[in-house]
Amino acid sequence: MRLLLADDQTLVRQGLLRLLSLADDIEVVAEVADGLAALEMARQLQPDILLLDVRMPHLDGLGVLRTLRLEGNEVAVVLLSTFSDETSALSGLRLGAHSYLLKDVHFDDLLLTLRAAVAGERLIYSGVARHLSQAATPGPDLNLTVREQAVLRLMAGGYSNKQIALALNLQEGTIKNHVSSILLKLEVHDRTRAVLSALALGLL
Repeated sequence: MRLLLADDQTLVRQGLLRLLSLADDIEVVAEVADGLAALEMARQLQPDILLLDVRMPHLDGLGVLRTLRLEGNEVAVVLLSTFSDETSALSGLRLGAHSYLLKDVHFDDLLLTLRAAVAGERLIYSGVARHLSQAATPGPDLNLTVREQAVLRLMAGGYSNKQIALALNLQEGTIKNHVSSILLKLEVHDRTRAVLSALALGLL
């Protein structure tokens, strides 16, 4: 895979560069220190995946992702952050990021996430998922329970039932029941329509 790396912290960027060079299937085609440079290189080089720091000067990682999506560019994007910020994580996932990782992630997990993203899959780790689930807010009229609100937030992040179960320390069967209840209350037939409906209703 051809990867574009963007991080304004020189030591972090250089460390990632050295580690990524150990993977036979990854070629870092460019490494930049700010969002505007990342956007320009993404347009020029057409990489397979972008590994973006969330907080960068001139244009942050979310700004890069948002601009690319507005341009119709569906390149795989993995966001990287020093801080566990549920607002940034949820915003990034809504914009189509494939994952949101903290910089203390194990390198094997980073590689797994990058490979999954290029394959079109999302991998969300429980530490991030727990923070997202805490951001749930009550729906205005649909009488969603607190647990259903948390599950809905994680559904919006692209989590599978198994991932939600791990994040919330529940059985997968319990999560399936919550999902079924959410679909019934939103009067939709699948998870994608549930998330779209929730966004339209201001529940997310």
